[in-house]
Amino acid sequence: MPLICFASPKGGVGKTTLAANVASQLARGGERVVALDVDPQNALRLHFGVGLRDTAGFTHRLAARPDWRTALRHTPSGAALLSHGATDLVAATTLAAELGRTPALLAEPVRDILAQPGAWLVVDTAPGPSSQLSALLPLVDLLVTVLLVDAASISLIPSVESGECYGTAFTAGAGRERMGFVLNQFDPRTRLGPTIADGAARHLGTRLLGMVYRDESVAEATAAQKLVADYAPTSKAAQDIAAIARTIMARLAPAPPPPRPSTPVLSSWQRLTQS
Repeated sequence: MPLICFASPKGGVGKTTLAANVASQLARGGERVVALDVDPQNALRLHFGVGLRDTAGFTHRLAARPDWRTALRHTPSGAALLSHGATDLVAATTLAAELGRTPALLAEPVRDILAQPGAWLVVDTAPGPSSQLSALLPLVDLLVTVLLVDAASISLIPSVESGECYGTAFTAGAGRERMGFVLNQFDPRTRLGPTIADGAARHLGTRLLGMVYRDESVAEATAAQKLVADYAPTSKAAQDIAAIARTIMARLAPAPPPPRPSTPVLSSWQRLTQS
């Protein structure tokens, strides 16, 4: 079933916020969703209401080959959560090196999750290149790059398309078909915002999954450790995120099987002439 990775060339673009809220919207749409955090910042859990003092997780223990089922948390949003878990610089660096040598430490449990009937896996990755992202890319159905609507972020689109910013050639050839982009914090009141957004939209075409307007409800929901759809369900941001989730569902949902040809009903004259 689908594996969706949220990534970004740099931090501070709202990647984790969008990963959590899109996962929630997919669950609200009736999908069986697991949200997995492989970013050592361990922030995905906060959007699902997990307390700051709760340090339990899954990804930080990958070297011990833990069973993902025992770490799975069920959240009120309907999405199940696999937190990263608390870590420090030394431990995070050690794990990154081990994943570089043995990508299967992450790839194997991910394959197992994807083998569950009807499972959708949404992964929040660390900004830029990482061993975690490299381990996941061969399995990814949709790599979603989150960018701000500003000149600095939009200027990174070529390096995303080439794979340079993620340290991989994933985006070459067929990989480009598995790319998607989300433009975050669009403010139409700024002088450059509409121009930048329009230019990016024309360049990206169908790879642009959607755009999220700048909305104070997003920051307020994060501060309250709530999802935007729960904190401010009628806000513009909640509507934008729901639209992105619907676009992803339409793009990745399995196509229905073609209708079986019906057996024609033959008249008595046709049966007689064909016999």
